[in-house]
Amino acid sequence: MSYKNYPMVARIVFGRGSFNQLEELLEPKRSHIDAPFIFIVDSVFKGNAWLTGRIPLKYDDKIIYASADEEPKTSQIDELVEQIILDTKQKPSGIIGIGGGTILDIAKAVSIMIKNPGSSSEYQGWDLVKNPSIYHVGIPTISGTGAEVSRTTVLTGPKLKLGINSDYTPFDQVVLDPELTKGVPKDQWFYTGMDCYIHCIESLNGTFLNAFSQSYGEKALELCKAIFVEDKYTTEEAQDQLMMASWHGGMSIAYSQVGVAHAMSYGLGYLLGTKHGIGNCIVFNHLEEFYPEGVALFKQMKEKHNITLPQGICNGLSDSDFDTMINVALSLEPLWENALGKNWKKTITREKLKGLYKKM
Repeated sequence: MSYKNYPMVARIVFGRGSFNQLEELLEPKRSHIDAPFIFIVDSVFKGNAWLTGRIPLKYDDKIIYASADEEPKTSQIDELVEQIILDTKQKPSGIIGIGGGTILDIAKAVSIMIKNPGSSSEYQGWDLVKNPSIYHVGIPTISGTGAEVSRTTVLTGPKLKLGINSDYTPFDQVVLDPELTKGVPKDQWFYTGMDCYIHCIESLNGTFLNAFSQSYGEKALELCKAIFVEDKYTTEEAQDQLMMASWHGGMSIAYSQVGVAHAMSYGLGYLLGTKHGIGNCIVFNHLEEFYPEGVALFKQMKEKHNITLPQGICNGLSDSDFDTMINVALSLEPLWENALGKNWKKTITREKLKGLYKKM
């Protein structure tokens, strides 16, 4: 038996106000005054001095604002990398992502591609990256995606929506400051929190489950229930606990995998541009056959928080459109194997997937 030797985030700072320590964390990593730190920041924070005013810019350091309105694309990563290489005198000292899962994935992908030739689309898949990424830091401003701890950066490419799954993807440093999650709109808070919840359900019900994944998944699920079902915490406590649920939910799939909801939501994301959190919710809402208890509790949480999911997003799609989504979903073979075992192809047919998509 051969076991995968997974990397983890090397250093973590947790605590309210810990964002203020960013300068002392970064400065020892500066390789040269002409080798800047590049801060990739969610454009929603442009003009928000409370956050951007605390970014410790020195020398040639730069802030690049990136929109999280769409899922990250390989073409976007390639353009950012080219821009950074052309604009800097020396290879950057590091890439710092500040935002939600989309921005964190952009930062991870850029840090990889600065050291690897070609297009980022060439590295979509498992263990295709040859050269270590440059130093990179993740600072989440919303909780649930697990992007701050995962070994993947999910990108929409010319042919597929698929992650760069690599030992060089995880951040070297993460700053977990729950204060940064204040002001997240309620719907977004729910959708992203449910991404964490769905990580837990898919991991804990998967055929890849082991004690490592189970320990993280069970803790994340316990926290999700306390936050979204039981209302056990004050607002500040809930921010702290959801940040830790996100971390544990991301870790729960390190030695495991996600499942049906993620595979099918990748299809929605690729064809329709549906964002990851809400896409997972739209799909999961119809997966009683695979996760009966998990879906029942999800619907209870949805009702408790007065969340109405978009309906009929697949209305009017052509057979070719459905084929495109099905092709993307079926390409994620490890997810299906985790959900249903090695013989998953006997039960997951194109017709079955088309029927599920038509319900959405």
